[in-house]
Amino acid sequence: MGLRPNLLTRRAAGVASTTLALLLSTAAVGVVPAASAFSAAPGGACAEPTDSHTNARVRPGAASTHEPNELTAKQVREREADLATALRERANFRAGAGATTLATVTIPVVVHVIQRDSTRAGGNIPDSLITSQISVLNQAYAGGTGGAATAFSFRLDKINRVTNPSWYPIVDGSSAERSMKSSLRVGGKSTLNIYLGELSDDLLGWATFPQRKLSSMDGVVVLNESLPGGAATNYNQGDTGTHEIGHWLNLYHTFQGGCGGSGDSVGDTPAEASPAYECPTGRNTCSAAGLDPITNFMDYTYDSCMYQFTPGQASRMLTAWNAYRAA
Repeated sequence: MGLRPNLLTRRAAGVASTTLALLLSTAAVGVVPAASAFSAAPGGACAEPTDSHTNARVRPGAASTHEPNELTAKQVREREADLATALRERANFRAGAGATTLATVTIPVVVHVIQRDSTRAGGNIPDSLITSQISVLNQAYAGGTGGAATAFSFRLDKINRVTNPSWYPIVDGSSAERSMKSSLRVGGKSTLNIYLGELSDDLLGWATFPQRKLSSMDGVVVLNESLPGGAATNYNQGDTGTHEIGHWLNLYHTFQGGCGGSGDSVGDTPAEASPAYECPTGRNTCSAAGLDPITNFMDYTYDSCMYQFTPGQASRMLTAWNAYRAA
């Protein structure tokens, strides 16, 4: 799969989002995890999954002090069992109280710009990068770059600038990260909080998965210079944000689980043995049908190589939204 010709032009120009081309009905998104997911705990119950940042996005050769590439098989089983439980609870709640199941979603976004000082080198990026990032998100999630249209669009509600050297750089899993998020996070489950700054361990970003109980850690952390027009070479077209928000909406990496098992729990993403870096056209690491999905937003390739979600990923995200984040 080659790069779509309009992709670089679209990102460089910061074009506004296209109209949502596809409305996903609840019938189309009623994805129920496999029965084996219910065996993670007695009676099909499942404890709330632990907060984990193993869904980070990394550069090639990043010397991370933890393993960010994928969840363990146990973590995936726990998450899939929890999704099944959340769907059952949601169905019972709808039957008893008339809760709404959504087919289109506009997500309010609050962006926290974490700064060491007032300089660009100290994290003080201009508002224009942030508004361009929102445009990239809207086009990516509307299928405007060639992939499937999803139910989601994004509305920038606030930019919050915070100068605090003790939070800069943002260190994954640290007490400072917890303090930062506990102090700054606003809104309910449906509000996307994005934290921008220099990051630890050469990471590009990380995110929390949705949970039934809202955590103060909920949100997305993104390298500030990975925004469109930033200084992160090969990763400055805004798709670290696209990738991490995919996790926030319950997507796994395309290479989750390698060539075996349920992989990323999405049926239309070909199996992939390991992360793909740069843009290795024609890469095929598993014997199952289909080349590696190197142009998928949930792989690790250059921003210039990524352009799509699949219909199955769009379905999974909306199912998870209605299970975890819908009012």
